[in-house]
Amino acid sequence: MFKPPFNSDRPLPERIRPTELADVFGQDHIWQHGSPLRRLVESDAAHAILFWGPPGTGKTTLAQIIGRQSDRKLVSISAVHASVKDIRAIIDDSGECQNIGGKTHILFVDEIHRLSKNQQDVLLPSLESGQVRFIGATTENPSFSVNNAILSRCLTFNLKPLSEDALITMMKRALTSGDPSLKNLQLGHDALVMLARSAKGDGRQCLNLLAAAAACVTPDESGNRYITSDVLEGLSTSLPIRYDRDGDQHYDVISAFIKSIRASHPDAAVYYLARMIESGEDPLFIARRMLISASEDIGNANPTALLIAESTFRAVEVLGLPEARIPMSQCATYLAASPKSNRAYNAINAALADVKQTGPLEVPIHLRNAPTKFMKEQGFGAGYAYAHNDLEGAKRLPYLPASLKGRKYYEPLPVGAERQLMETLKQLRPQED
Repeated sequence: MFKPPFNSDRPLPERIRPTELADVFGQDHIWQHGSPLRRLVESDAAHAILFWGPPGTGKTTLAQIIGRQSDRKLVSISAVHASVKDIRAIIDDSGECQNIGGKTHILFVDEIHRLSKNQQDVLLPSLESGQVRFIGATTENPSFSVNNAILSRCLTFNLKPLSEDALITMMKRALTSGDPSLKNLQLGHDALVMLARSAKGDGRQCLNLLAAAAACVTPDESGNRYITSDVLEGLSTSLPIRYDRDGDQHYDVISAFIKSIRASHPDAAVYYLARMIESGEDPLFIARRMLISASEDIGNANPTALLIAESTFRAVEVLGLPEARIPMSQCATYLAASPKSNRAYNAINAALADVKQTGPLEVPIHLRNAPTKFMKEQGFGAGYAYAHNDLEGAKRLPYLPASLKGRKYYEPLPVGAERQLMETLKQLRPQED
């Protein structure tokens, strides 16, 4: 294993980054012996690859190992800073190397989802001709963030969050790597588990936590440094959250989710649902928002939607993730595909506005309750017509306070089940009301 000179300014994950094929672990589903990707790399037949996965799962490591294994020049750029000019310069340099009989370069584009459409388009001719080899890395679903033309030219491999066992193995290797910053560091199994769980599948974060913990402890009389739970708890509270539940992304994604349901786009609704699930959003928060949407956006156009949303909320409570993703998807697609009406939502808002403006207007006396003889003598309930016995008489009575006579809050739409309600109300509402 190649080890560059020790440099304390380089973070621990960089200092002990794997450099050989056999040193990579935690992604056996794509990297084990005999796997297609491993064979492509070993035979130098990997022309265009996309690595898709969360941060700290080995995308950059694999790119560097592929470059070393192929004995090709690996040129790494970040999509955050790269320009079209930068990309073209690398491609041209690779072409010149090819023209004089050398091997083409490997262009590694980190965070390729941040490249604009025009920047991605620059890659197409060279990928088609083989003027440069290509590796892209993204934390976003490439189906949504990478041009279809590039996707059709690439093999895509999905890297998964590292398991606790993989992270523990990574830390044990770090402790035996000879890195001076970890000298005489002592961690019990419980401490290793706590670090691994705090990292949430992110290998880079796990090693950074290990390095920080090592820097926080001093040696005892024998020179050993013991990492305690107090140190680990203090570090875990400072961890960044990949998906900030109080930040812009939280509000943007839930907004896109509800608006996709409202506009009857089940595909977009499922995508934003997947974004939230993958990012660690509280599934009950999502289920509550679907309950609201079932009434606000669908309402009486499909009253069953509210029942399904309520059942989904209960299912999420009982199941939890990952199983709860299934009824959540069922509910989201059902809501999105349902006919829409916001007339019940508009009705309560208009009624509330009137209540705030007019105050507690008197209830018509014939509608008041009269449980006592005195109240009956005062005329409470007098003239009331029981609709089941006298429908026509009941229809003729006023029901709103006198100053709101003729006010209509609920006006059904001729869609879905609400169409029938509209027809029924035409028959039941008195013409003069």
